Amino acid sequence: QVQLVESGGGLVQAGGSLRLSCEASGRTFSNYAVAWFRQAPGKEREFVVAITGGGIKFYADSVKGRFTISRDNAKNTVNLQMNSLKPEDTALYYCAAKSRPYELRVATSYNYWGQGTQVTVSS
Repeated sequence: QVQLVESGGGLVQAGGSLRLSCEASGRTFSNYAVAWFRQAPGKEREFVVAITGGGIKFYADSVKGRFTISRDNAKNTVNLQMNSLKPEDTALYYCAAKSRPYELRVATSYNYWGQGTQVTVSS
């Protein structure tokens, strides 16, 4: 069992940066695949980025070159550094995890989810 809590969301101007964190409790998730998804009102949940337990990273084309995922296993935390933010990045950002690194871009394949943290980017 893994419980996830996101933090770090907020309001930022276009071109600015935010750093999101996903902290796990209940057990270590150093060997889990962890992903960030985002969802804007009226839209489906969208894959943003994932990292496997082995440290392999996968980015959505829309964020490649702007977002960076990393994990700090000592803190049982995964971070998402978001730079050069755009208004279209505005969404509720969710952290998700699973024990097997398959179908990393598919939201329904993840069984552990945080409650989300809001990111709003103004123009």
